[in-house]
Amino acid sequence: MLRRVRQSLRQVLFRMARRPGLLCGTIVLGVLLVLAVKFTCSRAKNVVAAARPSVRFFSAEAPVVDLYLGQLDQVDRLRSMAEVSLIFFYAPWCAHSMAARQEVQQVAKKLAKQVQFVAVNCWWSHGKCRKQHRFYQYPIIHLFYRRFGPIEYKGPFVAPYMESFILRVITPLTYLPSRATLKEFLSYHEPRVVGFFQFNSSPQPPGYITYLSSALQALKRDFRGVVRFGVVTNKQVAEAISLKEDETVYLYRRFNSSLIFPRRERNFTSEAICSWVFEHRETVLQWLQPPGTKSRLLERELAKGPALLLFLPHNPLWSKLSPILQQVADIAVRYHSCDNNHSSLDKSFTSRSLCCQSVLLPESESVCEVCLSLSQSGLTSSSVRCSFPSTAQGGDELQSYLRYCCLHQLPAVSLKTATSVGCRNFLNSYSPFSQYSACCRKESQLNESQAKEELDMQIPPPSFIPPSSAPQQGGDGITGLRCRTNRTLRFYLLDLALNWPLAVRLGANSNRNASLHQEAGAQDDGSFATIVNLKDEVHYVLHRSPAATLTESLEAFIRNFSAPYSLLQRHLVGEEDRKRGEEETRHPDKPQRSPPRLLITELTTSSFLPSVMDLQKDVLVIYYTQWCGFCSVLNHIIIQLARLLQGNGTITVARVNVARNDLPWEFMVDHVPSILLFPKYRKHFSVKFPDDLPITLPNLLHFILQHSGSVQYADRPVPASSEAEAEGPSTFLRAEFLALQREVQALRHARERLSQQLAQLWRDNRRLTFDALSLEAQNEGLQRERQSLEEQHREKSRQLGEAVRRLQELADASENLLNENTLLWVLLRALKDRTEPAEADRTEASWPPDHKSAGNPASDAEKRRREERGPGNGGRTEMDEKKKKM
Repeated sequence: MLRRVRQSLRQVLFRMARRPGLLCGTIVLGVLLVLAVKFTCSRAKNVVAAARPSVRFFSAEAPVVDLYLGQLDQVDRLRSMAEVSLIFFYAPWCAHSMAARQEVQQVAKKLAKQVQFVAVNCWWSHGKCRKQHRFYQYPIIHLFYRRFGPIEYKGPFVAPYMESFILRVITPLTYLPSRATLKEFLSYHEPRVVGFFQFNSSPQPPGYITYLSSALQALKRDFRGVVRFGVVTNKQVAEAISLKEDETVYLYRRFNSSLIFPRRERNFTSEAICSWVFEHRETVLQWLQPPGTKSRLLERELAKGPALLLFLPHNPLWSKLSPILQQVADIAVRYHSCDNNHSSLDKSFTSRSLCCQSVLLPESESVCEVCLSLSQSGLTSSSVRCSFPSTAQGGDELQSYLRYCCLHQLPAVSLKTATSVGCRNFLNSYSPFSQYSACCRKESQLNESQAKEELDMQIPPPSFIPPSSAPQQGGDGITGLRCRTNRTLRFYLLDLALNWPLAVRLGANSNRNASLHQEAGAQDDGSFATIVNLKDEVHYVLHRSPAATLTESLEAFIRNFSAPYSLLQRHLVGEEDRKRGEEETRHPDKPQRSPPRLLITELTTSSFLPSVMDLQKDVLVIYYTQWCGFCSVLNHIIIQLARLLQGNGTITVARVNVARNDLPWEFMVDHVPSILLFPKYRKHFSVKFPDDLPITLPNLLHFILQHSGSVQYADRPVPASSEAEAEGPSTFLRAEFLALQREVQALRHARERLSQQLAQLWRDNRRLTFDALSLEAQNEGLQRERQSLEEQHREKSRQLGEAVRRLQELADASENLLNENTLLWVLLRALKDRTEPAEADRTEASWPPDHKSAGNPASDAEKRRREERGPGNGGRTEMDEKKKKM
């Protein structure tokens, strides 16, 4: 049928092609119709409102040049007027820019005399800044040190951090005029770089500018400026670290050999020096600053191995390390000190001296050899002074301290043996240059030679050391632990004020007062420590004892984690803890309200064990997650079950979201949804609902009744008030009878509710049956209508095919008639042409002779026709030839 339609269309087009006038008219009409539709239905032009004029973003009193029209060409002029310039690119609608505006103004008021502060509106559409820069976020801070820059600030937009960064840019190098300042500069745990340049020949040696630029390059990589650069101009000071050649760059390393920049192998450029320093530096403590948005910073660091996260109160404007940070740095340095020979600054810079003194403990019949290991500069003094507390001043205190730190290491059964020894190293203060060591033995077996040999002996620590059980101890417990265990820790520092929500999520006390975060000298310093092991999916929280210091607690925490069989308890974080922490953070003074009694008990990490291990109740626990679709399908079944068991006080229906609540490993399941029953009196016989059984209301009821606890398994203590009545078997039988009676009553109530629900289900089933019958009848009617419509469709298709066939026949007949009509017209014309000369001849023959000379009008007409036809035809046309052939 489609073929016939195509043929008919081709014929129509062929006929139109035979009539070009009609085809051209159709094309012209189509073009005019399209133009009319276009001009009639065209949309009006978009009307864009003009942008509002830009206004000042900073106040007029602030010492900030506000280029609110985006005049980027004036920035270069303002930069040339100051040695250090800060460019603040902002968008007036950006909330982050508005928040950073107050911080920038605060810093500008302090450093206005040293730094040129410029703010540029980089969102104004007509400004030059918008046309040249394409920033993906706002605000952006660029610093310029003379012609060097830009140095982008990538830290938090907080006034102390920005001020510290600007001060680092103002003074990128630390001048070291003497050996004492050099020693103090190298004593910190952070990486240190020293450059030796002599200013004798010229005001500025050629390599000094390159070295200065390398310090600024380091600030580009690390906004905190952890890697500090110092400069030495005195040759005698440089000889303290074995630097003799001019324009030498020295990288100090505490645990490995220090390095000198290889000028023969690398180009002496700022980028090369900076890359060399960051490639070979030693990092003991690493600062982390999560950006607060979607980032994989923590994941990248935690994936490297177990990490010790220390949340400390920190002020970047402090010129020296805070006491808390100094203690943590000392622990980290001793933890990484695998070789005691590298504990000093450098072998060529310092020397270790030992001063020893014997202390007698009469009541224990022991003698302790106490030695002071002191680091002194061999360049400043040749003699070492030993200072021990005298008997009158502090001898009793020293003896009591030795009893506490060392004697408990000697086992009671071996006090009489000659091989019993207990050694301890402990710091005198938080100084990396001096510490005490003590070894105690029996008085009868101790001599001078043995004491000297036993100074370096160590006893391994026990598997678990509580933080409050040992005083401030040193080397044998934590020193070199990194090289003596397979559970190596990485130390990370985070600012407590900036990352407090993260600390709460990891287990910090959420109701801690914010004022404690800044108190560094208080006993409760506000610090928080946790060990995160991403591979094992566990993390541990340090719970400090009130009597223990941070050093004692942290050392015991690290040793317990590094033990082969660690006794640290895995910290569990629950949804209730998160909600309570958020609520207490928002409303710290709001009283806690008791949660309402619900039909289904929602369990969390803290309430799971108390609820499940209740011996007086059968607890049915449903494990689910918020992303589980199958769990949502079972909600109506669980609700019906809870309603049936609502009047029973011995059965509890509960559920726990395992995606938001950490549970002990023994209570976890391998898939969700899962259902576990913890029967009363027999919690150790918990039963899991069979996986191959459909989760329906009858199956759940049968499962509960089959595995629920009974009084015969009761093994609970009798209350004190009923001890007199509990004597004799009658009381036990009566209690069992009452329990059975309550169970029967509960089953009766459950049967009544079940019968009511079954009746309702029967009525619903009957109504659904009627609906199904009516739908089947409607379906049959629709099927009949469909069949009739299909028959009509087939009939119409047949009629349409017949009509097309007839139209084709009519077209063929009309074409044949047209050809025959043309042929008949040609034949008539030929006959007419043949009959006209014959009639003329007959007429001429019938005329008299005298009329022939006078002329014949018929012959004259014939002559004219022949002349018109032309002489070449000889009085015959092509039509005459066709007639003869026919």
